[in-house]
This record gives sequence, structure tokens and C-alpha cells, in this order.
Amino acid sequence: QVQLVESGGGLVQAGGSLRLSCAASGRTSSRYFMGWFRQAPGKEREFVLAISWSGSSTYYANSVKGRFTISRDNAKNTVYLQMNSLKPEDTAVYYCAAGYGNSGYPTTTGYAYDYWGQGTQVTVSS
Repeated sequence: QVQLVESGGGLVQAGGSLRLSCAASGRTSSRYFMGWFRQAPGKEREFVLAISWSGSSTYYANSVKGRFTISRDNAKNTVYLQMNSLKPEDTAVYYCAAGYGNSGYPTTTGYAYDYWGQGTQVTVSS
């Protein structure tokens, strides 16, 4: 079993930056891919971006391309989400997730992931 612990959320002004971290523990030796999702109040959970085990493949939602960057450090079992040029519409609870690629669902879909973090609040003020 894999446990995911997120950190780095908080309040930031529009145009500012924030970095989220997600540390994994447990069965971390598996070649899992990791992604970030977000959910605003009253809204459905949406895909943000994802990264493969090797880091060679990344996937971005159109709304965050050019502003958000995903990276991972397998030695530390940690994935990062660097958020720049933040907008008020980025306000949401952000969740990290890990999957093993055997679900048959695309990486941009929540069904592809087997483990989820507790979520961390990101609030962008105008």
C-alpha cells in the first residue's frame, strides 16, 4: 500500500507562485506514474497534470500549460507541482495521486489512479 502526504498549500496573491509537494511512503519501489487533480467548491474534480515514472513523459491540462510544471525525485519518493502566474480560478483543493498503469483508463482520468493524497488547499486572491 502507498500513502501520499501533501504539503505546500496556502494563500497567495494573483500572479504569485507556490510549490506543492507530495511525499510517498510504503510500496514506493513500484514504477507508478503520478498526477495532480484539483476540485473547487461545487465543481467536479479535474485533471491538472501528470508525470511518468521516469519523468520522460508529462501531460498537462490546457488551462495550466506554460504556468504549471510537474517534476519528481524518485530517490526522495516525492513529486512536485510548481505553480507560477497563479490566477483566482486556480483556487481549489489540490490532490496528488499514484497509479500503476494497469487500469486501462487514460492518465488524465481519475479512474487510472490507485492511491490518493488527503488534499491541500490553494487559495489565490485577486
